[in-house]
Amino acid sequence: MRMNKQEAWKNFNLGQELSISGTFIYNGLRRFHEMQVLDNTDEIFEFLYNLSIGFERLLKVAVVFLEQKDDTVQDALEKSLITHNHLELLQRVRQHCKLNLASPHNEFLSLLGTFYKSLRYDRFTLSSVYDLDLERKTLFDFLSKHLKVDLKQSPGFSATQNDTRYRKYIRKIVTKISSALFEVVREKALELNLYTYELRHGSRAETIFLGQADLPAEEVLWKELLVFFMNTESTSGYLEFLRSIEPLEFDPELAGDYLQCFQSDAAKAVVLGELDELYREIEKPGERREMMRVIGNINVYFDPLDSDDEDEELL
Repeated sequence: MRMNKQEAWKNFNLGQELSISGTFIYNGLRRFHEMQVLDNTDEIFEFLYNLSIGFERLLKVAVVFLEQKDDTVQDALEKSLITHNHLELLQRVRQHCKLNLASPHNEFLSLLGTFYKSLRYDRFTLSSVYDLDLERKTLFDFLSKHLKVDLKQSPGFSATQNDTRYRKYIRKIVTKISSALFEVVREKALELNLYTYELRHGSRAETIFLGQADLPAEEVLWKELLVFFMNTESTSGYLEFLRSIEPLEFDPELAGDYLQCFQSDAAKAVVLGELDELYREIEKPGERREMMRVIGNINVYFDPLDSDDEDEELL
């Protein structure tokens, strides 16, 4: 059956918006998970910025599905979407359906709305000179209230560690809001015989809406893969290629620092200097970079090792 203009808009354009919103939400949650301390304003800003954009767009997708009936109110609907008030958008959703969201979820959306409307511009005002890092204070207040902890901005060089409790709680809040709003869109799309809710397999939107963004499991995955590559005695064309590359002389005593590179952009920035020095010592760094480009390239295929060749190697 051929779609009319409204159906095509909701099915395709808003389907793309759903994926975009999920990507922003995942990026924000991932950023918080990667933060080792809660004292760096730029990291907190990035976390809140991604989530505020992601949830605003997700709320607007839900509002359109719930409020748009025909073209007669299209202009008014589109103008009403020019807002950054997360709670106002949430209230519009609630006028049409029941959402199983509690006070902490509402407060978190309020926090994001406040950040996006005012806090993100606060440092451009002269009055901010006496009130630095409002994003951090707002986040600390939220966590302190709901986790019954006494989070205060640390004086001097004493860092506020990003405790596992904080990561777990933020993930719980974010995934709950995400899944509740996604379910609204999914149900309305099914009612209209549309496929807006279909997400690209493996996308960040699918991870946040359907996979509950299990970031701890993602960490376990790369660690288990690392252990596998270090210890496997099996062989294949790919593994033989990896084993044929002479390793650079990194410092074994700094193994812990190097492993942080798998989960921290800040750690990568520190170790990249050492990598540059090691590459200066290579006679043909260009050739090595070409080998590095092969690793992980989905367009590169390694032929399986021939069993006869393996038998000959054993003789």
